[in-house]
Amino acid sequence: MKTVIALTLLLAASTGFAEGAEAKSLKDSKPNIIIIMPDDSGYGNHSCFGNPVIKTPNIDALAKQSLLLTRYHSSARCSPSRAKLLSGRHEFLGGVTHTIQGRERLSLDTITLPQALKTAGYATGFFGKWHNGKEGRYRPENRGFDECWMYEKGARMAATISHNGKSQRMAGTYPTDLFFKKATEWIDVQRQAKKPFFVYLPPKSPHGPFKEDSSDMPNEDYKKFLGTHPEMTVQIAKIFWEVENIDMRVGEMLKQLETWGIADNTLFIFIGSDNGASGTSKFYNAGMKGQKGHPYQGGTRVPAFFRWPGGGIEGGSENAALISQMDIMPTLLEITGTPMTDQLKQQVEGRSLVSMLKNPATDWEDDRHLVHHVGAWLPGQAAQSKHARVAIQNKRFTLVNNKNGEELFDLKNDPGETKNVINEYPKVVAQLREVYDGWWTRMQPRLVNEDAYHPPTQ
Repeated sequence: MKTVIALTLLLAASTGFAEGAEAKSLKDSKPNIIIIMPDDSGYGNHSCFGNPVIKTPNIDALAKQSLLLTRYHSSARCSPSRAKLLSGRHEFLGGVTHTIQGRERLSLDTITLPQALKTAGYATGFFGKWHNGKEGRYRPENRGFDECWMYEKGARMAATISHNGKSQRMAGTYPTDLFFKKATEWIDVQRQAKKPFFVYLPPKSPHGPFKEDSSDMPNEDYKKFLGTHPEMTVQIAKIFWEVENIDMRVGEMLKQLETWGIADNTLFIFIGSDNGASGTSKFYNAGMKGQKGHPYQGGTRVPAFFRWPGGGIEGGSENAALISQMDIMPTLLEITGTPMTDQLKQQVEGRSLVSMLKNPATDWEDDRHLVHHVGAWLPGQAAQSKHARVAIQNKRFTLVNNKNGEELFDLKNDPGETKNVINEYPKVVAQLREVYDGWWTRMQPRLVNEDAYHPPTQ
């Protein structure tokens, strides 16, 4: 009860829910916010979810300190997932339908999460892989971030990384460690200035490709995994090492926040992956079907941890509501009291998770539907790709169109999507088709990057 009351008061101070002495005393207690999101890791690359080889003690400990959203969905691929997080709406509404060909650019009429948070007095920092436009006005330093360390291109240990728009090749530097280091240094500056901050830290790890030798790694510690399992390969061993390295960096960051005395008033969000696993799904996939680039649950469902002791979040709690990556933005806007302009009201379609943070047992009404469209169609093929690699799901069912044809899965009784029950629930299929048809029609005017084959002029 005390934790619920504490969160209620803090949220009231940020959003105007309460008046009087309590609100006055907490009106300036905006939490710091950190979002960390690895690349291509998936659900199963954590020991707390049953991986038989990898060890992630800091993420395991984080689970005991956090609210875990067990049915959290990102997108099936990198750029779309990031666009969804930054815009609070489905990625197609921001023009993001691919990871290349200019179709990864987040439309310039989108108000990004950091742009909105700056109006609430936040300092904003970006450290990692952007992948929502690398030219001109699309870059993170022009989309609301005060401080930017951005991975641009190149292999591990030979990457080109830009700092506030100035690029340099950093041979011999492991990018993930650099991003955590620079983020921590920047946080230190903000906390000394007593400035609330927002950090978005999406490392490129453990995204491939990987070499067969050790030249693309900072050391040879990945070899400890070789021979530990019949399915183990060099690629999986390197992925596991990178996940364990991220786990170590997360632990170090949380410890530093504690040392500085700001951990309790920091909303620490760890999204386990930007999309489903790539390279390890056959090894262990937490019982799910599919991986990155698939419309099945294994392509989009990832774990999300919310840690905020000062906000009253109960550690070790779980919520199984159907939640989307697009819900992050409205949640943070509400918590921080960010002014909701008319443009933001029109843009944001996600739902605030504040009710879940206050009470983990909270669930939505039965009206929620999520569309997981892989996109990535060939140039000029948008109209023909309506039913290509896509799923629409509600709280219980998911209707999938894939190379196997149309399939319906009862996720309540078959979370692994092993049995097609499309002939058993004709009314469910008809309802999902109707909702999807309306969604597809609504998307068409917003596919603004479909002819963006060349870099923009500015």
